[in-house]
Amino acid sequence: MNAPNSHRQVYFVDTTVRDGQLSLWASNMRTSMMLPIAERLDRAGFEAIEIMSSAFYKKSVRDLKDDPWERIRLLAQRMKRTPLRSIRSRSMLAFQVSPPAITDLWLGRLAANGIHELRTSDPSNTPKYWREAVAGAKRAGLKTILNIIYSISPKHTDEYFVQRTREAAKLDVERICFKDPGGLLTPETTRRLVPLIQREANGKSVEFHTHCNTGLGSLCCLEAIKLGITSINTAIPPLADGSSNPSLFNVAMNARALGYQTMIDEEILQPVRDYLTMVARQEKLPMGKPLEYDATHPMHQVPGGMISNFRFQLGNLGKLDQLPAVLEEVTRVRAEFGYPIMVTPYSQFFGVQAAINVMVGERYKEVTDEVLLYALGYWGEEEAASIDANLRDRLVGSPRAKELAKVKVPDIGLVEFREKFGGAGVSDDDKLLNFFAGAEALAALKAAGAPKDYVSSTTPLVTLIEQLSKRQDSKQVYVKRPGFSLTMARRRMD
Repeated sequence: MNAPNSHRQVYFVDTTVRDGQLSLWASNMRTSMMLPIAERLDRAGFEAIEIMSSAFYKKSVRDLKDDPWERIRLLAQRMKRTPLRSIRSRSMLAFQVSPPAITDLWLGRLAANGIHELRTSDPSNTPKYWREAVAGAKRAGLKTILNIIYSISPKHTDEYFVQRTREAAKLDVERICFKDPGGLLTPETTRRLVPLIQREANGKSVEFHTHCNTGLGSLCCLEAIKLGITSINTAIPPLADGSSNPSLFNVAMNARALGYQTMIDEEILQPVRDYLTMVARQEKLPMGKPLEYDATHPMHQVPGGMISNFRFQLGNLGKLDQLPAVLEEVTRVRAEFGYPIMVTPYSQFFGVQAAINVMVGERYKEVTDEVLLYALGYWGEEEAASIDANLRDRLVGSPRAKELAKVKVPDIGLVEFREKFGGAGVSDDDKLLNFFAGAEALAALKAAGAPKDYVSSTTPLVTLIEQLSKRQDSKQVYVKRPGFSLTMARRRMD
């Protein structure tokens, strides 16, 4: 006898090398770590694979000496079956409003290098900015998946999400994604809101995206599936769970137990899990694990990627023990600023300000320019008007705020941009990297040369020898293992 839901099919969008590594590895996954698993991901049957974010460019160029455009091209060469996605927020750079001409150029270069779809967010779920983003993606030939971001606050009521979904459904988007970047949903809330989102989507397909910060992510995915959602965002362990997205294997297993047909080849993905586990151990990177429920998380609402960065940065300062105090301060700061949604860039604005308050020992003694610009209405009058009145008066009355009040939203044309960030003979891709990371960092990237192949300890010997033979920086390679030794030397053949 067939299970009651055997006619229902569930599909998956992979987030492993985008949200998974952002949430758990603080964006420290290099392109060379991704390439060995690319073809397996492509053959597994995902609806789409997320590989890029505007947040990766600066990090990749400055810290990793890793060309993000080359990342897209190399992955696109190996992933020919599955649509590749990038994500974007209102702006390309998290802390700056991007001129429209530069945004259009960036979107065009995404499409030219191999991206097919764009999952778009606005940090305030503002329809005006949705319309601009959807139009820009369409000009570039990219399909839009539009995020409706979930948050908890006195103003984020059920009616709020109903109204926002109605506005999203009016736009020319491929899909709507109900996105929970902070892992705030509970199964009960999922049961209440998902039917409302589906009802107001006006026939458009709805994706479901959540995180596991409170240990409830996989349960919420199952509730969404039972309510009729057929597209679920998941990651592959060890880049799943923890502050990341739910594990593909766990969600798929439980969906099948409920009688659903999971449209994914898990067998081909088992070696991906093994490989990523080996990389995590070899590079001493965190591995996601299921978390116990934490009742404080819905209070501060810091998303997974930011928690990962907090741990990374506080650990480097030797102050990891201050993390609970920072998260508690985030709760206070968020309330004072009118409950902004804790997603890029607002999570960075107020997370960093909370950390400064704790580290300095006096609240708002030092205030970032980004927070001051927010108070001045640079990111929207509705946002500025939501701030506690006394705090806003204090912030905008400061000498630095008076200086920043003279700052105008940048507006630079394409001709001026091309001249300013490279001039003739420099590709648009490199001009954009210059814009994201700066000329000095771009020069350092170029000087570093092509990245070396990532050689793992589980690579078969023949493949290992083949990769070593391609290296130009070694004249001799000596391989030894029990019962076997091999010497290779580079010689000039006359």
